[in-house]
Amino acid sequence: MVKQIRSLISFLTILPVGKNYDIHYIAKNMFLFPVVAVIIGLMIGSFAFGLSMVIQPLFVGLIITASLFIITGAHHTDALSDFADGLMTKGGKDLKRKAMSDPNTGSAGLATLVLYFIGSVIAISMLVDLGGFKLLMVIIVSEVIAKYVMVLLAYKGIVAWEGIGSPFTESMKSKTKIIIASVITVPIAYFTIGIPGLYALGAAALIAFILVRISNKSFGGVSGDVLGASNEITRLSSFMILVSILS
Repeated sequence: MVKQIRSLISFLTILPVGKNYDIHYIAKNMFLFPVVAVIIGLMIGSFAFGLSMVIQPLFVGLIITASLFIITGAHHTDALSDFADGLMTKGGKDLKRKAMSDPNTGSAGLATLVLYFIGSVIAISMLVDLGGFKLLMVIIVSEVIAKYVMVLLAYKGIVAWEGIGSPFTESMKSKTKIIIASVITVPIAYFTIGIPGLYALGAAALIAFILVRISNKSFGGVSGDVLGASNEITRLSSFMILVSILS
C-alpha cells in the first residue's frame, strides 16, 4: 500500500518521493486517488487555516489558489486550458484533437484559466469567513471529490487516443476499483462536512457524466486532458456549492 500511495503522490504532486514510477503501475492504482487527495487537502487546508488567522480573506484565496497550482505541478490546470481550446475549436473531432494537443494556449484556454483562477480566489476567500476549521474541511472534501471524479471519468469513459491518459481509462474498467474509490470518498464527504458534502459529491458526479458525453462527441472519448480538466472543474464546483450552502 505504501508503494502504491507513493507512486500516486509522485504523479499527482511535485512532492519528492524518491522514485519515478511506471505510468502503467500508477494507472493501475488510480482507484486510490482519493487517498492521496486527503494528503493534499490536509497540507493545503492546514496552510489555509493558518493563513486565515493572520491575513485578509482575499489574500488567503490568492495564496491557496497559487499553492494548489504549484503543488500539483500545474498539470491539471494545463489540461483545463487544453480541454477548453479543443472544445471550442470549430470542426470535426480531428481538428478538436489537434487543438487540444497544441502546446500553445489559445484564446479559449486563456479565458478559461482566467475565469478559473478568479473563481477559485473568490470562493476560497468567502470560505475564510466561515472559520478556519470549516475552510480546512472544505478544502479536504473538495480535493477528494476532484480526484474521485477523475476515477469516475476513467471508469465511464472510453479511450480517445493512445496517450498519457489511455492507461488510466483502460485500467479503471473494474467494478471493484470504482467501488473501493466510492467507499473511500463517500464517508469522507459526509463525515467531514455532513449532507452538504454529499450534495457537492452528487453535483460533481453529474458533471463527470456530462464531461463523458461531451468528450465522446467532441473527441471520440476521454483523454488525459479531459481527466485533468475534470479535476479543476469539480474542485471549483465543490468550493462554490459548499460556500453557498454553508454560508
